[in-house]
Amino acid sequence: MAYLGTPKNTIAILQKYGFNFQKKYGQNFLIDSNILDKIIRAADVNKNDCVLEIGPGIGTMTQYLCENAGEVVAVEIDKKLIPILEQDTLSGYNNITIINEDILKVDINAIVQEKNNGKPIKVVANLPYYITTPIIMGLFESGVPLESITIMVQKEVAERMQVGPGTKDYGALSLAVQYYAKPEIMLTVPAECFMPRPNVDSSVIKLTRYEIPPVSVSDEKWMFDIIRASFNQRRKTLVNGLVNAPGLNLTKENVLSALENLGLSTTIRGETLTLEQFASLADMLC
Repeated sequence: MAYLGTPKNTIAILQKYGFNFQKKYGQNFLIDSNILDKIIRAADVNKNDCVLEIGPGIGTMTQYLCENAGEVVAVEIDKKLIPILEQDTLSGYNNITIINEDILKVDINAIVQEKNNGKPIKVVANLPYYITTPIIMGLFESGVPLESITIMVQKEVAERMQVGPGTKDYGALSLAVQYYAKPEIMLTVPAECFMPRPNVDSSVIKLTRYEIPPVSVSDEKWMFDIIRASFNQRRKTLVNGLVNAPGLNLTKENVLSALENLGLSTTIRGETLTLEQFASLADMLC
């Protein structure tokens, strides 16, 4: 079993199995052991933890997780990587379960029940850029018992998760993440730390799950419907965005009345509202 996290050992494994990168899966493998150490520290992984890793690839970070966590479950969509993981890079560990499946189709609640008696788990992952948002939202919205999510994502996506109102990167993702968790960017990872090298730098962001959301709202789903509609056409006023949104069935009178009751301008744009204001607006329009 070879330790990964170096260019030499990564290339050796890829050549041994004749592995070709799949662009459709957004595969970029870490080749810097220093960064791997920092991710494990940022995620605060210890022997009491059950960790879910999404997209282990050839097992680079999985090796570090197995050595630091009590139990690791790795979900990998690419069936060509399974023999590498099972027969080679992870063969020396007895605390790893490898699942060949699409993470968006996996019953994570069942995994948590089986592997951790339903207690909160930690998620650690180097996420493909194209699927970052569906994975994060799927984890939060499905009610999986979570302690934290520590993920490597495109740098600008990480920044989008922690910005506040009035900035160009503020949007539905910012609000959703900040409703469920406290976001904190832990480190930046240059493109040269990966093979193949991506076009952009990455960041590791830690999302520490709130036990109770920072705002109260009577209908979460309705609030997020309102939020999404508010950002669908950023240049429009909030009133026009909500009235024109299919499925919301809101009248201009309803929306204007709600804004006036909240003491907000009738020409305001969605990008200037705080999470608290969106919660109040959603309750008024419910």
